[in-house]
Amino acid sequence: MSEQSVSETAAVATLGRAPALGKGLTLAMAIACGVAVANIYYNQPMLGIIERDFSGTRLTGLIPTATQLGYAAGLFLLVPLGDLLDRRQLIVAQFLALAMALVVAAAAPTAAVLVLASLLVGATATVAQQIVPFAAALATPERRGSTIGTVMSGLLCGILFSRTLAGFLASHADWRTTFWVGVPLALLAAGAMAIVLPRRHGRSGARSSMMGGMNYHRALFSLFHLWRDEGALRQSTVMQAAMFASFTAFWTILAFHLEEPALHQGADVAGLFGVVGAVGVFAAPLAGRLADARGPKLVIALGAALAVGAWVLFGLWGTIPGLVIGVIVLDFGIQSSLVSNQHVVYALRPEARSRINTIFMTGMFIGGALGSAGATAAWQFGGWQAVSLFGGVLAGLALVIELMSHKARRRSHHKR
Repeated sequence: MSEQSVSETAAVATLGRAPALGKGLTLAMAIACGVAVANIYYNQPMLGIIERDFSGTRLTGLIPTATQLGYAAGLFLLVPLGDLLDRRQLIVAQFLALAMALVVAAAAPTAAVLVLASLLVGATATVAQQIVPFAAALATPERRGSTIGTVMSGLLCGILFSRTLAGFLASHADWRTTFWVGVPLALLAAGAMAIVLPRRHGRSGARSSMMGGMNYHRALFSLFHLWRDEGALRQSTVMQAAMFASFTAFWTILAFHLEEPALHQGADVAGLFGVVGAVGVFAAPLAGRLADARGPKLVIALGAALAVGAWVLFGLWGTIPGLVIGVIVLDFGIQSSLVSNQHVVYALRPEARSRINTIFMTGMFIGGALGSAGATAAWQFGGWQAVSLFGGVLAGLALVIELMSHKARRRSHHKR
């Protein structure tokens, strides 16, 4: 057994693991993740319709960015609580807060209120990132990759099918209906998690002892120490931030691109691209199993290379078939690198998984917000070709980061 496995096994024993994570519980957590994260993507295929509803203001262009920034803020301020409080109670409470934020979004009388509501929806939707490290903590070390992959499949389904649902409802009812539908879904997820999640797993006496009686302020301050001390965490975070910026660049502009005269498609077609991208759902469990068997670094580099290839397709093949093939390749690449990077960072410090997830996901969603803002600027400057160049550069940056990290590891290995 490796030194890392021994240390993780000891940490698990000290923390007092709950009963083994079964398929039913894993599936429930995957579905809950999908329900939660769907809320931050509802707005993307509806932006054209929302813009027409609030004509005369440019604030609607800030809705995706506000949602991503809200998610980043929630990751920084809320997710560390998973290392301090009972995770089951925290997850249920956050789903209830999400339902209330969705009510505000659905009833927003002005674009400014909708931007503010989007910030709140983004922050409370980080309940998904309470669930993922919880699943990693419940899984055995040798099955962590496949467990994360399964839960992330649910999260990916939420991302992709949210666009399909939002596009359909916005085209056949209105954009407010989408947010109203999200309210009972969040409430159902709260009830399901209250029933199926293990009780008091995250708050044992041994756990508190290992954390040295850490309070919320100390937990937040420890984020800086984790960032400083864990080089693998820094590398994975920056690399995945570039990947996710590339991902959000595509989805932020897709609805506008489809409305151009050459394509002349509406929000419903933009939403259907979520179904097409759902092929990437298969990437998450496959990437997790491959990371368990061959190590995560190979999968990370492969994912970045696929994302670069997707943007080449977008730029050179501007028709609907080109978009369809490109979105499959892009989603497959993004999810492969995400699951494998999570495999890396969750193995670093078992007692600090929620805080490590805070750092990793905060960085990733800051990248997503920058990707949305940058893609909007590129669209206004040079249309789809400028967006394709912007997204390709981001994916290429991620690939360069991973290749440089690989070379650094090889040099370090040869010096030993």
